[in-house]
Amino acid sequence: MAELLDYLKQAVDRGASDLFLVAGGAVSVKEEGNLVPLESERLMPQDSERLIAAIYEKAGRSPVRFKESGDDDFSFSVPGLARFRVNAYRQRGSMSAVVRVVAFSIPDYKTLHIPEEVMELASVKSGMVLVTGTAGSGKSTTQACIVDRINATRRAHIITLEDPIEFLHRNNQSIVSQREVATDTVDYLSALRACLRQAPDVIQLGEMRDHSTIRTAMTAAETGHLLLATLHTKGAVNTIDRIVDSFPAEQQGQIRFQLAMVLHTVVSQQLLPTVDGGVTPAFELLRLDNAVRALIRDNKTHQIESAMAAGSERGMRTMDQSILTLYKEGRITRDTALQYAENREQMERKLV
Repeated sequence: MAELLDYLKQAVDRGASDLFLVAGGAVSVKEEGNLVPLESERLMPQDSERLIAAIYEKAGRSPVRFKESGDDDFSFSVPGLARFRVNAYRQRGSMSAVVRVVAFSIPDYKTLHIPEEVMELASVKSGMVLVTGTAGSGKSTTQACIVDRINATRRAHIITLEDPIEFLHRNNQSIVSQREVATDTVDYLSALRACLRQAPDVIQLGEMRDHSTIRTAMTAAETGHLLLATLHTKGAVNTIDRIVDSFPAEQQGQIRFQLAMVLHTVVSQQLLPTVDGGVTPAFELLRLDNAVRALIRDNKTHQIESAMAAGSERGMRTMDQSILTLYKEGRITRDTALQYAENREQMERKLV
């Protein structure tokens, strides 16, 4: 059984996205969406406990939160190797962990196939920009690339509130203050309220988890800041409905009005397998114009999809339009296009 550092090095050298230390199974990595065991021997509970104890030691962190709640989320760095994001959890009474590999440098957005229309959001000066998608869809990476563009092109104070910090931003044209929940601050809400007194120009919020945080975030966007946040939702329309539905029924009318005023753009993304065995992102883009704002205010979000489909001249696109483009470019197969399409029947008619 190898030591922790050996497994971390193997994960980095193989270009893996994640390292799995789960009792009862072999130590494995995820390469281009596929699980690959690093050895045939299975981890025993005492082995996984030893490896995860070594992770906590590397991170200089106490496992108190893990012992109290049964899971923990944090990050650590190995000089000269990489930065790692850890989710430690208990399963079947044993300690296990999934370790995300994060390079020290911000990835090149062109290599990741993030379109320029998304990167241009770095020039937005105020309002709320949301990057959404399911877990593992690349939201944090897209968000980091936008912040990196801001850092390289604008003289601003950027405050990031993350749980945990994934990408390290070095001061360039901007000053970047990075705060990690549970290490630098108690929680998202208190950190967000405090940062409004820290002269921010740009606020990056790791995730909007509850209606109190969402309300404070909207207030920040209303008062002249650019607020970048993520949500675990699939699709722009679902994102808007999720925000509104997080509030009590008697407040939802007011929230729809406020959201219509402050929301600038919703980016929704998912990762699709490519013909060469890799993955590529598909992006949905909703830009709020007067028509879309009216649909949100009037509780007609079901009509937003049609507005996106007809809004290509204004830089909008639906997820299915993005998937169709990837297919026509030869980057994904017909089966993949149908599997990931929002409207399979319409997609089938377009795949000729």
